[in-house]
Amino acid sequence: MPYLGPEDIYLSTSLASYLDRKLLVLLRDSRKLMGTLRSFDQFANAVLEGACERVIVGDLYCDIPLGLYVIRGENVVLIGELDLEREELPPRMTRVSVAEIRRAQKAEREATDLKGTMRKRMEFLDLD
Repeated sequence: MPYLGPEDIYLSTSLASYLDRKLLVLLRDSRKLMGTLRSFDQFANAVLEGACERVIVGDLYCDIPLGLYVIRGENVVLIGELDLEREELPPRMTRVSVAEIRRAQKAEREATDLKGTMRKRMEFLDLD
């Protein structure tokens, strides 16, 4: 068994308070996962039950079911408990299908790529 330093003990006890609770986990690649924390270890590797990925594009969102999901601790940026009593999203948000959210993601990516391309084309003008 690896040595557990004092900082590891604090991490594991803080995650222990989240066991069997519904969590939101923000990952390094900016994905947002929701699910019930069932297990974790000293490296903050975690197992979510009933997990789904929440994808948000503008005022559209979709929860893509993932089932039982293992998350490597090195990819975790933030873990927080969801308040089941409160509404999670503002009323202006519209739930759409997986196909619709994928189309919206593609359109958003293409718009961002176009913006970057236009910026590169304009840089050579040196308007100073």
